[in-house]
Amino acid sequence: MTRGSGRERSMVPEAEFRSYYGRPVIKAPIWHEPHMPTYLYLGGLSGVSSVMALMARFTGHDRLARTARVAAALGASTGAGLLAAELGRPERFLNMLRVFKPTSPMSVGSWILAAQGGLSAVAASSELTGILPAAGDAALLATGVTGPLTATYTAVLVADTAVPAWHEAHRELPFLFAGSALASAGAAGMLATPPEAAGPARAVAVLGAAMETVAGAVMERRLGPAGEPYRLGRAGVLMRSARALAAGGGLLAAVAGRSRALAAVSGLALTAGALCTRFGVLAAGKASAADPKYTVVPQRRRLDGERPA
Repeated sequence: MTRGSGRERSMVPEAEFRSYYGRPVIKAPIWHEPHMPTYLYLGGLSGVSSVMALMARFTGHDRLARTARVAAALGASTGAGLLAAELGRPERFLNMLRVFKPTSPMSVGSWILAAQGGLSAVAASSELTGILPAAGDAALLATGVTGPLTATYTAVLVADTAVPAWHEAHRELPFLFAGSALASAGAAGMLATPPEAAGPARAVAVLGAAMETVAGAVMERRLGPAGEPYRLGRAGVLMRSARALAAGGGLLAAVAGRSRALAAVSGLALTAGALCTRFGVLAAGKASAADPKYTVVPQRRRLDGERPA
């Protein structure tokens, strides 16, 4: 200890983060590629497509409503298949439906996905076959509730973990996933609908691209050092690619008008950007779990009384 200006100053340097033998403090996520990130993408696509189909149905855009109903059903069914494959055995997904636990994001999410899958399948089947149109419209109306939940609950699912890059980003991830879902559904509508009937899909795509780009930038800036996993390595490449593709695809969607070529390029760019976002978030989570500093440093800051971000 030394004295200076009437105050005592410690000469002991601040301790650095450490873990036993440099080993990770927490277990890395065991989610696999491409199953999990593609499932996240398809869930967002299905959820927003349902809402877009409902809005198109009420505003007289029947051609777009038909496309969106089919996209919602295909996204939900394929996503459920990927989730079952990720779980290893399909019956595990069914077992999660045996009980409903409001405190478990996985349990709630399983029920949301099951409801969205069944309702969107009824809505699409009725549209394609012309059978029981009233039931199809009722199912479509119900997806106005399950759709938004399907598009965003996965953000809660990943944030409600000990993985630093996900947990610390709990404020922005819902907006990032919502923007990505809007861009995905808008892109699907642009790709599968004639340009003259796809005006609302272009608007959805532009809105989603803007939200996805802004949410990603705000997230990385607010997190500071904790956001490094989103900027470095493979995750950094994916997240930068996602922003570039979303911004470029959104700009093209805004000026595409009735050009099939521009609509196609925009739709493909937005789809690729949305997939890069989901793969990038997964990669960042794995990187942050593997490095003990992303777990230890925030904990020490909280213990020292610093206000959490």
